[in-house]
This record gives sequence, structure tokens and C-alpha cells, in this order.
Amino acid sequence: MTASLLGPAQIRQLASELGLRPAKSLGQNFVIDAGTVRRIVRIADVADQHVLEIGPGFGSLTLALLEVASTVTAVEVDPRLAAQLPATVAEHAPSAASRLRVLQADALDLPDLGEPAPSALVANLPYNVAVPALLTALERLPGLNTALVMVQAEVADRIAASPGSRIYGVPSAKVAWYASARRVGSVSRSVFWPVPNVDSALVALTRRETPTAASREATFAVIDAAFAQRRKTLRAALAGLATSPQRAETALTAAGIEPRRRGEDLTITEFAAVAASLAELPS
Repeated sequence: MTASLLGPAQIRQLASELGLRPAKSLGQNFVIDAGTVRRIVRIADVADQHVLEIGPGFGSLTLALLEVASTVTAVEVDPRLAAQLPATVAEHAPSAASRLRVLQADALDLPDLGEPAPSALVANLPYNVAVPALLTALERLPGLNTALVMVQAEVADRIAASPGSRIYGVPSAKVAWYASARRVGSVSRSVFWPVPNVDSALVALTRRETPTAASREATFAVIDAAFAQRRKTLRAALAGLATSPQRAETALTAAGIEPRRRGEDLTITEFAAVAASLAELPS
């Protein structure tokens, strides 16, 4: 099936009919280039899959996804856009209308999506909540095996950064709990309306087994503390969690981590090992 995709004129017309002006508070920058959305779908490789799309907006990417996906569940926070999307799909891809589910909801508070559960996430994530939205989806939907997200280029680099990198930080480590991530392409700011002040990039993620040494909550607490003041050694950075620098050093040593190392050097497996050691400290 080949859908009639949206171009700049159709998107501006829809915005006018809905009385909608893109809101910075919602991170609304809409893709207006058909070639870009088809490129995203091609890289995502989601043929015959159940796909989750966060922030579908006017439906540019939604229509391209419906060309290949089995079903698309679109989660949109703006009630006007959520109400309009089924009508847009019915007009431009009528044979695909029955394969679209639209939920008006906040991506940071994902509801039960029901069945079929999505196996892939493909989304142009709103700039203002990109990382939290991604982490929420990965946490609440364990059946998501892959993801391809378009985010601000700087955020893409941080998500995909490896330990030891200058830009490795909280987003890198927390995403690594769930998946391996790599940057797979750049996207010019010119394909958006309104045109943002930054370029975007595509990040591909593949689900992997989570560490088993400690819980996600405990491990994320260590990550947050380790990066709260990047220049501090782990002995100093974790003193609050451990209640003293000495106890932090004890836990780090037990986990096989040199206390003078910094958070930017640790893999997600090492963060989990530290969390487990902290939990075993005597009270």
C-alpha cells in the first residue's frame, strides 16, 4: 500500500483548520518532508510489526508507517491532533484506517496499550521530553524490541555515547540499561515546521538483557549521583548515597571499582554492581 503523504501545504492547512499554532511547551516541530519520513521508515525496518508512535502530530510519519507496519498505535498529548489523526488517515490512506489506534495521552504517563502490544517504537520525539519519553516507553513496554527515534542532534549523541566519552552521561547510561544505541543518520532542520534552531538525528536502539546485580531503581540512583558533579571521583560522588565517603569506598572496592574513577568511565553493568554493593553495606 502506498499512502498519499503530507506535504507543507497540507500540514499548514490542517493547522489552520484546527486553529493550532505549534507550541514550544509541547516541543512541537512537525516533519513536512515526505522523503524524510519514508527514509525513517526504511531505516526502522518494521514491516508487518506492531509499531508504537509517540507524538504523531498531523500524521506525516504515521501515514508512512502504515504503508509497511501491521498496526500503528499513536500516542498524542494534544487533543486536537489526536482527534484529527484518524480522519487524516481515512482521507490519505483509507485502506489502512482500521490498522491505526490513537490514544490521547501523555507519553510520560503511558496508559495500557492493550493488544496487540507494540514490538517497535518509531517516533519524532518532542525535543522537550525526548529522553524521558524514550525511557518511559522502554520501561513500561518490555515487548519493544527495537526503536528508531528522531531527536535533537546533541541528544542523539548523548544517548549513543559510550563510557569514557566526554558526552557520556545520565541519558547514555540509563538507556544502556535497556538497549544498545547507535546514531544512524542526520536530519536537517529544514524538513520541520516551524524550523527549529538545531538539527536532528536518528538513533536506533536494540533491546538487550538488563543487568541482574541490582534493581533498576537502585542502579539509576547511583547513575544520578555519579553524574551530579561530573568532576568528582566516585568515592566523593556516592558519599551521600552511602552516607559517607568511607562507606562509598568500601562499596566501590567490593564491586571491583577503583574509588578514584569517575562516573563517565563506568558501564551500565558496573553501575549495577556498585548499586548491589551499596545495598549490602551494613546499616
